[in-house]
Amino acid sequence: MQIAICEDDEEGLVLKSRDGIVRIAFARLAFVEVLNKIVSFHLTDGRIQEVTAALADFEEILLSRPEFMKVHRSYVVNLSCVQAVSRGEIVTDSGQTVPVARQRRSQVQDAYMHFLLDREERARKSAEKGERIGGAWHILLVDDEPAERMRWADILRGHGCVVEQAANGEEALGRAEDGAYDCVLLDVLLPGEDGFLLCGKLRRLVQAPVVFLSSLTEADKQTEGFSVGGVDYITKDTPAELFWAKVETRIRLAMSEHIRFRYGSLLLDLSERRVYIAGEELNLTSIEFDLLERLSGQAGRVFSPKELFGAVWGEKPWDGGQLVQMHMSRLRRKLEKDWKEHSFIETVWGQGYRFVLPER
Repeated sequence: MQIAICEDDEEGLVLKSRDGIVRIAFARLAFVEVLNKIVSFHLTDGRIQEVTAALADFEEILLSRPEFMKVHRSYVVNLSCVQAVSRGEIVTDSGQTVPVARQRRSQVQDAYMHFLLDREERARKSAEKGERIGGAWHILLVDDEPAERMRWADILRGHGCVVEQAANGEEALGRAEDGAYDCVLLDVLLPGEDGFLLCGKLRRLVQAPVVFLSSLTEADKQTEGFSVGGVDYITKDTPAELFWAKVETRIRLAMSEHIRFRYGSLLLDLSERRVYIAGEELNLTSIEFDLLERLSGQAGRVFSPKELFGAVWGEKPWDGGQLVQMHMSRLRRKLEKDWKEHSFIETVWGQGYRFVLPER
C-alpha cells in the first residue's frame, strides 16, 4: 500500500491498495476507524472506504491538520463533522457515534471547544473586513434522512456555507428560534408535520427564504410548495451544481433586499440607510451617510475631495472642496463622539480621506 497527498484544490489522501486507487478528500472524511488491521474511512455521505493497513500509517498526515484529532486508540475524528461531544462518545453530523477513550475525554472536549471558538473567530475577522455579517452563509437543512442531509450539506460546505441540520419539525423550529439563517432547505416528507405545514411556522421565525428540497417531483406538490410560501422547489434528482446555483441565487436575491456591512463595532444598513455603533443608532444626515458609504465601500483607499464631491453632489459645480471638508468634519465628530476607541476615518494630508478598518 502507498499513501499520497492530493495536490489539487481539494486536499486529501490517495491510497493505493491491492484493489486499486482510492481518493479521499479531507473535507469529506468524517472519521477513521481501525479494526483487525482493516482501516475504515467513514465519509460524510455515509460511504465507507476500507484498506488493509494500520492506523499509524495515517496518523501523522491526519493529525498534522487542525481539524483532525485522535480520540481513541482506534479512531481519528474530523472535528468539523462533529455535532456533539459527551463524556464517553462523539456524535457526528450524520448521527454516527464514535467512542472516546476515558483518559482523553477532557482533552477531546477542550479541543472541540477551541475548534468551535477558532471557527467563530475566523468568521468575526471576515466580518471586520467588511464582509457580510456572520462571514459564511448560514443554512438550516431540514431532512429526516441522515444520508440525504449529509449529501446536501457536503455540497453546501464545499461552497463555504455553514450548515446546521434538523431531522424533524420540532428540531427545525428550535434551531430557528435560536439562530439566524440565510436560507432554509426544507424536505416535504417529514415525521409528524410535513414540510408544507412547517413552512409557515418557520417563516414567522426567520427572515430567510425557504426552499423546498424534496424527492416528490409531481407538479401539484411543487405548486403547493410555492403556495405555502416557499421561494423555490428543488427536486432531489437535481445535479449538485444546479442545486447550488438555485440556492445561491435565492440567497443573493434575498440579501439584495436587505444589505448590511459590519466593520468592528460599526454597522451600516444600506437598505434602511442607517448606521449603528455598538448597537446604538448614529444620527447621520443623508450626505454624511453617502460619504461614509462611499469611503467604507473601499476601505484603505484614499479618496480625494473632488472624487467625493462628484460621488455625492453629482453635477454640481466644484467648489474647491469646502462642502466636502465641512460635512467630513461633522461626520468624523459624530463617529468619534460615539466611539472614542477608533475614528474610522482619517485625513491623508494633501490627498484626501480614507476609511480605516478597526483592529481587533
